[in-house]
Order: sequence, then C-alpha cells, then structure tokens
Amino acid sequence: MNNPKILIVEDEQKIADALRQGLAEHGYDVQVAYDGRLALKLFSADAFDLLIVDINLPGLSGYELCTQVRAGGSDVPVIMLTALRSLNDKIEGYDAGADDYLTKPFEFRELLMKVRVLLKRSAGQQRDTGHILRAGELEVNLHSKEVKREGRAINLTAKEFQLLEYLLRNKNRVVSRADIALNVWDIDFDTNTNVIDVYINYLRNKVDKPFADRLIHTQVGMGYILKETA
Repeated sequence: MNNPKILIVEDEQKIADALRQGLAEHGYDVQVAYDGRLALKLFSADAFDLLIVDINLPGLSGYELCTQVRAGGSDVPVIMLTALRSLNDKIEGYDAGADDYLTKPFEFRELLMKVRVLLKRSAGQQRDTGHILRAGELEVNLHSKEVKREGRAINLTAKEFQLLEYLLRNKNRVVSRADIALNVWDIDFDTNTNVIDVYINYLRNKVDKPFADRLIHTQVGMGYILKETA
C-alpha cells in the first residue's frame, strides 16, 4: 500500500521545508507548491490524499484554491494553515471548503494529529457503501452532494454539508457542541468561539426555515438533535 500523498501549499520556504521534512519522517509522501496556481496544476495532475494550504499565497489565495478544488468535485481533505485567526477568517475558510483550520504559530504534533484524523475519516467514507441519508422528507446524497427536502433542492456550502451529514448520521441522538467540534471541524473544543452555533443557524435557515416542520432542535445545556418529523 502506498503512503498517503500530501500537498503542502506554503509560500514561506522555511515553513514549507520544515513541514515536508516532519511529515516525511512520519511516512507521508509530500510535495510542496509555493504559490496557488502551481498548486492547482499539481493537484490536477496527480492524486493527493490531503492538502495543507496557507491562505495568503501568490497566484491564487488559499480560499480561491480550495474553492476551485471543490468546484471540480473533489472531496480531498483540506487543512488551512494561516496566521489569520478571526472568526470571519475561519468561516470564510470553511465556506471555501476547508475541513480544518490551524493558526500560526502551531505545534507540529497538533498538525500531525489533524492529518491523521482527516485521512482516517476520508478512508472510512470511501468504504461507506450507503450513500443516501434521510430524515423524513430530507434526503442527502453523499456521492453527488445533492440535498433535497420535499423534492426541493437545497444548496449548502461544504462545511454546512458536513455538519448536516454528521447530524443525520446521529439522527434522533443529542450531539454536544464538543462532539460537533471534534467530528466536523476536527478541532479541540474552544468555548470562546461560536462558530458551531453560527453554522447551525446557517443550516436551519436552509433546511428548516422554508418548511413547516423543524428537524434541527436545541437541547438546552446539552447540544443539538436532528429529529425526524412525525
């Protein structure tokens, strides 16, 4: 079995070289691109298992690169690695299709943990043969990424889709904010951020608000639950 292949997109050569060396020492096959356009060419020409992407890049920004990767239909895991740390920066990253977000400075051990978790999850999804999730009249196709309720198409961002998928896989079970943080964002739960509540609200506005019955409910002091309508 070939080692997982990782593309690092980072214009600071010292950081890129340190990441390449560290990941290679843990058995990963690593390539580096120092600008966004070159990264897109490399990604289009080869099969990568994971991307680690800075945001402020020459050619294409990390946001633009991630958006184009997702527009091509790829589900490859993406970790954004950047000095930008505001909530709005993180939301923009997730909306572009990033799976996780790590701010500089960082510990290499934390990055390595995120790489392992995302690669494991990606491998599990590839083995999953059940590609349709349902709750009442809500239907999610994991292959085509189509979401419908009562036959009406619902357009979701990549992170909204991942959140809805997690809620559906845990249908009729309360999941805490910490559960969501670890399984959808792959981050240690931070009580100082409301990014999860923001995305729950985004999802409710698209999946619940236009329809008569609510699916997503808040369990005060416990978390959230997606319940099938009667």
